Amino acid sequence: MQQTLTSSVTFTGLGLHGGAPVRMVVNPAPAGHGIVFLRTDVAGPEARVPATWDAVVPSKLCTLIANAAGVSVSTIEHVMAALAGCAVHNARIEIDGPEVPILDGSSVPFVEAFLAAGTEAQDAPVMAIRVLKPVEVREGEAWARLEPADTLEMSFEIDFDVPAIGRQVKRLNLANGAFVRELSDSRTFCRQVDVDAMRANGLALGGTYENAVVFDEDRVLSPGGLRHQDEPVRHKMLDAMGDLALAGAPILGRYTGMRAGHALTNRLLRALFADRDAWTEVEVGGSAGRKLPGIGVHAADLPSRA
Repeated sequence: MQQTLTSSVTFTGLGLHGGAPVRMVVNPAPAGHGIVFLRTDVAGPEARVPATWDAVVPSKLCTLIANAAGVSVSTIEHVMAALAGCAVHNARIEIDGPEVPILDGSSVPFVEAFLAAGTEAQDAPVMAIRVLKPVEVREGEAWARLEPADTLEMSFEIDFDVPAIGRQVKRLNLANGAFVRELSDSRTFCRQVDVDAMRANGLALGGTYENAVVFDEDRVLSPGGLRHQDEPVRHKMLDAMGDLALAGAPILGRYTGMRAGHALTNRLLRALFADRDAWTEVEVGGSAGRKLPGIGVHAADLPSRA
C-alpha cells in the first residue's frame, strides 16, 4: 500500500547557497498525489512544483526542479532521499523560499523527523518502475547505468585525487531500512580549495564545516571528522537515491554509478523513460512489496550520532 506521514513535520534553516533562513513543512498528502513542493511565497497555481525527473533543470552543486512558469526549488536531493528511504510515497511540501534547508548536509535530520511522525498506509497499491533492459549514459570518464533486478540495488565508485578520499567503492541492496542504516547520515563533501573558489563566485554561501565534510589533501577539516571511513561514496549513493526518487515511483533495478553526479543520474532517468521497451510499470505487493526501500523501517535503524 502507498504511505504518507501521519502528521506534518517542520524544518527551518539556511540553504546551501545562503540567503535568509527557509521554513519547510512536509505534510501528509492523499494517495496518488506524489511528492509536490508548494512555494508559499508565490501566489496562485504557479506555486506548485512537482518533484519529477522531467522537471529537473541544469544547476551547479545540487538538484533543482522548476515548473513551466519558472518557479523553482533547489537542493531537493537530501529530502527526496529521506522520503524514499522511509517509504513516504505522497507528501505536500510547503516551502517559503527557493531552496531546501541544508541542515547537517545529510538526510538524517529528515529521516529522524519522519520516523518520529510515523507513516500510515493508504488505500492504493504501490506502483513501481521495473527496469527491463540495461540503459546507460556516459560523460567523459563518468557513467551511470540501470539494469534489471528484483529490488533497488546500488553500486557506486568514486576516485578523487585527494589523499583523504581516493578511490572508494560500495554496493548495497536498498531493501527495507538499508538506506537509513547505511547512507542517511553521510554528508555532502568538498575540498577546501573548491570552497574558496565557489565562495569567490557567489556559490555555496550557506556551506560550513558543520553541514559538509571539508577535505584539505590528507586532512578532514570538519569538527569530529568522518562519520564513516567511506563517507564520501556513501553520500554519493544518498544523492543518487534522492535523484532516482524523481522517477515518481520506486525503481526495481540495479543502479551503477562511476563518478556520476546529479546531472548524469537525471540523464539516465530521461534515457530510461525515452525507451518504452526498457521499463514497465508494475503493481508491487506481497513479498516483493515488503522489500521496497523504507518498508518496515523504524527508529532502531537510525545510525548512532554520538
